[in-house]
Amino acid sequence: MGVVLIVLAAGYGATAGRLLPRAAYRFSVEPGKPWRDRCPEGHPLRGWLGPARCRVPAGVLAQGPDTPPPAPSAPHGYGSRAIPLVALTGAVCAALAAAVGPRPELAVYLGLAPALVLLARVDRAVHRLPDVLTLPLAGAAAAGLGAAALLPRAGGDWRGALLGGGALGAAYLLLFLINPAGMGFGDVKLALSLGVALGWYGWGVWVAGAFLGFLYGALYGLALVLRGPEARKRAFAFGPFMAAGALTGVLLGGFGA
Repeated sequence: MGVVLIVLAAGYGATAGRLLPRAAYRFSVEPGKPWRDRCPEGHPLRGWLGPARCRVPAGVLAQGPDTPPPAPSAPHGYGSRAIPLVALTGAVCAALAAAVGPRPELAVYLGLAPALVLLARVDRAVHRLPDVLTLPLAGAAAAGLGAAALLPRAGGDWRGALLGGGALGAAYLLLFLINPAGMGFGDVKLALSLGVALGWYGWGVWVAGAFLGFLYGALYGLALVLRGPEARKRAFAFGPFMAAGALTGVLLGGFGA
């Protein structure tokens, strides 16, 4: 059962990762700018999910009524390649299945995983965590774990999840108020959903996941310092490290439960 569950979760994650490149491209814009609705060649984008490839419809390039419409152009890519997102999302979902097992909260964590991979990709590209993703994600995490708590074999506590979300959000809000230049407000909103996911398994997991996010970010910052003065001045997105720390904490909590 365990191996089958891991394989199914990996397949689900790979499929979900295959749908992320177009959303990553459309969301990866500077703060204050509208979401992208065209590819770099100017062709309109339809929908939010799918590969980052498009085809010019037949007739778009026709010059006049007597000019026969050309055949559709070959598909051309833009934005993120699908393979890294497929591999990452599949690996994350497989790890979650291995740690959590056939408990009801696994469905919630598998639902959160592709969204967190997408957020990490967007934050890494443009240092932005869109509200349209972070805020609904926090609500979905709380509602999903609330439903999981009502089912048999649930491995955590919903009250702890809610308290964990509020506590981590408050902690990041305090850090933001102390040093707004060092942390974006999007990180505060992302902390809500991560705190809910961590708090489900108790305060020990919550502390571990929160600490590991800072540790991963500090190690990356140290690597930049060691690379030289130019790299030392480079700002980096903190969202991916927050997500990685929370994932590690959830894995520890799942194995412990």
